[in-house]
Amino acid sequence: MDQSIKFDLHLISRYDKAGPRYTSYPTALELHEGFGEAEYRQQLSKSNAVGGPLSLYFHIPFCDTVCFYCACNKIITKNRAHSAPYLDNLCKEIAMQGALIDKHRKVNQLHWGGGTPTFLSYEQMKRLMDATREYFNLHDDDSGEYSIEVDPRETDDKTIAQLRELGFNRISLGLQDFDPEVQKAVNRLQSKEQTFAVLESARKEGFRSTNIDLIYGLPLQTEQTFARTLEQVLTYAPDRFSIFNYAHMPSRFKTQRQINEADLPSPAVKLEILQMVGQKLTDAGYVYIGMDHFAKPDDELAVAQREGKLYRNFQGYSSHSDCDLVGFGVTSIGRVGDAYMQNHKELEQYQQAISAGRLPVFRGVELDADDNVRRAVITQLICHFDLTFSKIEQQFNIMFADYFTAELNHLETMQNDGLIRLDDTGIKVQPAGRLLIRNICMVFDKYLAQKQQQFSRVI
Repeated sequence: MDQSIKFDLHLISRYDKAGPRYTSYPTALELHEGFGEAEYRQQLSKSNAVGGPLSLYFHIPFCDTVCFYCACNKIITKNRAHSAPYLDNLCKEIAMQGALIDKHRKVNQLHWGGGTPTFLSYEQMKRLMDATREYFNLHDDDSGEYSIEVDPRETDDKTIAQLRELGFNRISLGLQDFDPEVQKAVNRLQSKEQTFAVLESARKEGFRSTNIDLIYGLPLQTEQTFARTLEQVLTYAPDRFSIFNYAHMPSRFKTQRQINEADLPSPAVKLEILQMVGQKLTDAGYVYIGMDHFAKPDDELAVAQREGKLYRNFQGYSSHSDCDLVGFGVTSIGRVGDAYMQNHKELEQYQQAISAGRLPVFRGVELDADDNVRRAVITQLICHFDLTFSKIEQQFNIMFADYFTAELNHLETMQNDGLIRLDDTGIKVQPAGRLLIRNICMVFDKYLAQKQQQFSRVI
């Protein structure tokens, strides 16, 4: 499989507009409050009837300090006692959901995100994992993909050993940038020594995959300063990189208002950084998975992509397309049956629902037949850069050219621009189109026109 990318500055500039990241289709903007606990229970029943493995996501919202760029649902506090009542409610939710889900279904994936999951003490983390094992069928042989996000400033050798003992075997380290001026501008002071000590400790303890998170487009960044950060990380050769484009949306995320907009790099500088990142990582032997993700050729994501088994969900790319995703905790999102659903975003409302013995689902959306067709098309394109029309036709009993006449006409411009190769059998995304895969997927999004202003820019 050709996994190369081509950086065409003219094309990228032309196609750089707002659009979804397609961690789901329909996107989370289509979730509505007409879908609640009763509808979720119905979807769980359908899901149990079909069976199959599960993916579990746990949201731990607490952070010790605020990073100004952050757009996550978080609670900033230095008081560790605040996590105790949340953990009580989280364990109650595990019991409530566990009672509704077939215990025979294996948990092939598990992920703790946030926030900072290691804000919890070891005793609290053990309690959470024990509760999960009590109500769900976790693997005992280390064959599951059990991952956790960590802040190296909140983690040491002892914590890493404890996480491995609890069953985690994949780890993602938040970094963003090593440049001291950038770190001050975003209120995240983090040394190389802290970061690499955690990475080395994870390898020593037998974590099977290590990921580093970086962000380009932060205040005071230049191509030269970000190149230095990237070069320093490359000397430790993590298995994966997640290199995100910073989306400055202060009207939606209050903490971003503390960033000085005058310090943000220009669109031209961001493009220089992006081009440098792609060149350095491919030169170092990493392959472009898509949507900000690079991995070593033997990494599970790269292998899954070559084998046509890659999937995309709310945590990003995944090697398990067969798992229903069950979310736990405030603001978590799941995908069960033919629906997406989300827990309450506000901590007080989440706690009230749990205290009343109710599942804390407050909105969702059930997919109709058209949604399922379009989801399959978008997922195939964003994961594999390739779409065979006959597979969609057989799966959904449609004629692709008739069903998507308008969309295929729209794609002709992209073919003329060299983003794709389009013929009667399918779509192949070309190296010049891979960085613009969101644009290609947007052609098939029927909801996009009225919602486009709510998304970040593509590049």
